[in-house]
Amino acid sequence: MKVNVHAVNFTVDKKLVDFAQVRVDKLEKYYDKVVSSDIFLKVENTSDKENKIAEIKINVPGDDFLVKKQCKTFEEAIELACESLERLLLKRKEKISSHI
Repeated sequence: MKVNVHAVNFTVDKKLVDFAQVRVDKLEKYYDKVVSSDIFLKVENTSDKENKIAEIKINVPGDDFLVKKQCKTFEEAIELACESLERLLLKRKEKISSHI
């Protein structure tokens, strides 16, 4: 699967990109028809500690899934977003297999 990481208004380090790549690659275990994914990492300018936003967009044939999470760290936000995507992909897989 092709994974694109986009850092908005800051430079992202290699460790974070690798973490995101590995975590998103695990989604193929739940639904094997994933074409590509885009990860948008943003820092919101607020005094709030939870100012890191991760948006993950997954492209599957006939559909796109977009999940947005806001946490204290990018790793935590990516983790929560991937957990949500796992549930979405499993739901889609069940829906498709019930129509066959």
